[in-house]
This record gives sequence, structure tokens and C-alpha cells, in this order.
Amino acid sequence: MTYAGTGTDGARPLLYLCVRPQAGAAEGEYRSFREAAHLDEDRLHAHDLVREPLPADALDTYAGFLVGGSPFNVADPTGTKTDVQRRLEADLERIAGAAASGVTSGLFTCYGIGIVTRMLGGEVTRAYPEDTGPATISLTDAAAQDPLFGMLPTHFSALTAHKEGAATPPPGAELLATNDDCPVQAYRVGNTLYATQFHPEPTGRAFTERMVVYRNDGYFDARAFDEIAARVLGASISEPSRIVRAFAARLA
Repeated sequence: MTYAGTGTDGARPLLYLCVRPQAGAAEGEYRSFREAAHLDEDRLHAHDLVREPLPADALDTYAGFLVGGSPFNVADPTGTKTDVQRRLEADLERIAGAAASGVTSGLFTCYGIGIVTRMLGGEVTRAYPEDTGPATISLTDAAAQDPLFGMLPTHFSALTAHKEGAATPPPGAELLATNDDCPVQAYRVGNTLYATQFHPEPTGRAFTERMVVYRNDGYFDARAFDEIAARVLGASISEPSRIVRAFAARLA
């Protein structure tokens, strides 16, 4: 899952950074990001960060970066992390730092928000997990003026499944979205770095396919799979993907 170079029209493409060891989940997530962004493989490339380090010229090659979820957890003690996890976290911090300073643009989701929060001096803990399935997201007053979030309704449904989160946004971040279970659902740093705790890219169907991969990984009771999947498929998840589309439209 590695592509490189410019698009056929000579413009710089965007890059999806895969941080999922499970190939099936990674391929599905990449497809979901492409569909949400309305970009084909020529305009949204992919790089498997689990298996290959970030290319040295990535910041010069790509106009922006999309980071998805992962079974890794930022809050895990450093001594328990594998060499691969420590290396890819360093690569993600390189992209996040460049986006925070305006050198590039980045949309970090799920696991990615933890990377950004820690890099900026915030605290990521296991005190704010969320169940697998649809959750109600509420926008802050600041979101109304934001170019990505401003077109969304004040409250909407999004899909969540995570074991960690944050109580407050990190220093320098503008909180854009929240909810009762996990207070930090989205924020912006400057005009070029966005992070969401919820998953903005998948459809309900794509999310249930991802649930199959992680059925026994502790995100939900495997015995309740059918019940949870039914809630996911029955939810209206129309708004979050507009964030991905708006991010891509600014760059592609």
C-alpha cells in the first residue's frame, strides 16, 4: 500500500498514512477516506507506516496528510510499546509538527488525535473511552466560523470506538466539538492542523466491516456484535464525511 509521486495533472496529491497492522482494516479505511474525500487513487495516495518509515521527502511530495485509526494506544506505557509503534509515532509527530507550524496540512483522526494532543503538551488517558457505535457530537461556538466544521449542524451522529481520550484540548488548540463521554472530540491548531476523536470517514457498512476485524480486541463485547452492528447500520451518519471532503477540497 505505498504510492508516490505527483498526480497525472501535475498537482501534488494527498497522502493517507496507514497505522493499522491489520491489512483488511487498513485497506477498508483507505477506501473510506477516498470515498469521503471524493478522490481517486491518483489524488489520494497511501503509505503503510506500520511496515515502512515515512519517506524523507513526504513533506515536499504531498499537499496534505490524512491519518486514520489504529489498535495502538498513545497512553500505553512507553516500555510496553513495540519498536514499530515508537517509530511510527515519531513519524506522525513529524507530520503533526509540520502541520501545526503551517508547513503542511493534516487531518488526524482517532489514534491520530492522541498523537497530536501529546505532541502539543496535552494529556491522553484511558479515562475517556467510548463505546463502539454511533455517538452524538456537539459543536462548540468556535466551530460555527470554521471552514471545515461551519457547514455542519450543531449536533450530529458520528461513529466512535476507542480506549483513550482527553479531558481538555492541548495548549494552542481551538476546541470544535465535544460530547459527554469524551470531552475532546475535535479541535484545530492554526488553520492547517485538524484532529478528531470520532471517525469522520466510514459509512455504517464500512464500519461494521472494520468491527469484524477487531471483534476480539476489547472494543466491544463480541457476543453483542449483531446488536451493535444493527445500531451502526440504523444510524444516520451523513455529516462527518463532509469534514474529510472539505479538508481535501482545500488542498486537492
